[in-house]
Amino acid sequence: MNKSLLLEGLSDAVGFVGGALLGYWIGRLFGLDIFAAGYNNASIAGIVLVGLGGGVGLQLARRWRRHSQAKRKD
Repeated sequence: MNKSLLLEGLSDAVGFVGGALLGYWIGRLFGLDIFAAGYNNASIAGIVLVGLGGGVGLQLARRWRRHSQAKRKD
């Protein structure tokens, strides 16, 4: 297995899960429960926050990886 592919997959996973957890806890801070019974506006807003957090975390992980690869090439 190529080491760079393993690093890419792990960093993407950590960024996504970390961002999703951060989005979940921010939602909980505002009283948005994604596990509430039924789909009300608060639970949908919480789900959106988790999705946005995961996406932002993934993009930050990719940006970090590009930055560290560019630093190694210099």
